[in-house]
Amino acid sequence: MAQFLMKPKIDFAFKEIMMDGKARIGFLAAVLHLDPENIKETRILNPYLRKVHEDDKLGILDVRILMNNDAVIDVEIQLSELLVWPDRSLFYASKMYTDQIEQGQKYDVLKKCVSISILDFTLFKKEAGFYSCFHIREDTRGFLYTDKMEFHVIELPKLPPELKEDCTGLELWAKFINAERKEEFDMLAGRDPYIDSAYQQLQVISQDKQKRLEYEAREKAVRDYNQGMFEAKEKGREEGHAEASIHIAKNMLKLNIPLETISECTGLPMEIISSLQK
Repeated sequence: MAQFLMKPKIDFAFKEIMMDGKARIGFLAAVLHLDPENIKETRILNPYLRKVHEDDKLGILDVRILMNNDAVIDVEIQLSELLVWPDRSLFYASKMYTDQIEQGQKYDVLKKCVSISILDFTLFKKEAGFYSCFHIREDTRGFLYTDKMEFHVIELPKLPPELKEDCTGLELWAKFINAERKEEFDMLAGRDPYIDSAYQQLQVISQDKQKRLEYEAREKAVRDYNQGMFEAKEKGREEGHAEASIHIAKNMLKLNIPLETISECTGLPMEIISSLQK
C-alpha cells in the first residue's frame, strides 16, 4: 500500500506543518517576499481551534504567527467558494489589529497585521494571476497611508499546470499546499530546502495515529460543511425556480391556456395548477 499522506490544504495538516520552525520561515519568506535570513524569530500564537459563535459547527482553524516581534500574521485556508471573503478577511484583520491594544495604552504598541488567504476557489474572476497583494494606498499617487495592514491572497485553481525552471518560491509553496501525490511532494521538496522540511514534517504527522484521527475528523467536518452549503444553494435555486414557474402558470391561466399545456410548459403538476385556478 502507498504511504498515507495528509493533504496540506486541509487546514489541520497545514497548521501541523507550520509547527516546524524551518517550514514556517520558508513559507513566510516566500509569501512576504523576504530573505529567510531576515526572519529572526517566529512563534505560533494560537495552537487551538477558534470558534467565533457558540453554534459554529466548523470553527476557524487558522495559523496566527508573531514574526520578529513586529508583525502578527494570520493564515487561513478556505476550500469552498465564499464570495464575501474580502469582507471576512477585512473583519478578522481589523479585529486582530484592535485586539492588540488595551485601555490606557498608546497607539505605538500596535504591530503590523498581515492576512494570508489560501483559497481553493477563484475569487477574482477577471484576474489571471494566482497571487494578489493589497495595501492601503492613496488613490492617485499610490503612496502608503499606513503599512500596518496587508492582505495576501493565493488562489489555488489559478496555478499553472506546469512548473517552470525559474518559478518563484511562492509558486512552489502554492503547488506544495495544493499537492496530493507523493511524486508531487518529492519533486517540490527537491527544489526548495524549506519545502523539504515541510515535507518531512508532513510525513511525520501523517504516520502519527492520533494526528491522523484528528485530521480525518477535520477533513470530514470540512466536507460535511461544504456539502451542507452546496445543498442550501441548490435548495435556494429550486425554490426560486418553483416560484418563477408558479408566476408563469398564473399568467397563463389568465390567458385561458389549457391546464395540460401549462403543466408541460412549467413542469408543475396538474393538481398545483388546478389549485392556482381555484
